[in-house]
Amino acid sequence: MEVILATTNEEVVEIAPIMQQLRPKYELEQLIDLMSQQRKNGYQLVYVKADNAILCVAGFVTGHKLGWGNYLYVDDLVTDEAQRSTGAGKYLMEWFKDYAHINQIDQIHLDSGVHRYGAHKFYLKHDFVISSHHFVCQC
Repeated sequence: MEVILATTNEEVVEIAPIMQQLRPKYELEQLIDLMSQQRKNGYQLVYVKADNAILCVAGFVTGHKLGWGNYLYVDDLVTDEAQRSTGAGKYLMEWFKDYAHINQIDQIHLDSGVHRYGAHKFYLKHDFVISSHHFVCQC
């Protein structure tokens, strides 16, 4: 397995079908366009590949906040449905921790839907804690 930071539009196209498993409300072309637009604003894409297969994809941003210091925020994280329980998610989490250490990032953050119990178990197993409630107002 290897973790690859996507740097080309071709890579975005290649990983989009896996990302669509997490974001099925978007048609594939629309999702590719949205990811490309977000990349212009600092959104980065990373993926785990083994034997020419994309196992896992994540989108993230980095920044600084008064309350968090230097942070990495995982916007999107999905393991291909056919590749779950292969260790790809764990491999990517370790990459995020290494990336944070190398880049002097104090904290890694993410949100997970309240109904995603399997994801919560995974995050807790990988040293994340439930530190707050995230409130949303549909305005």
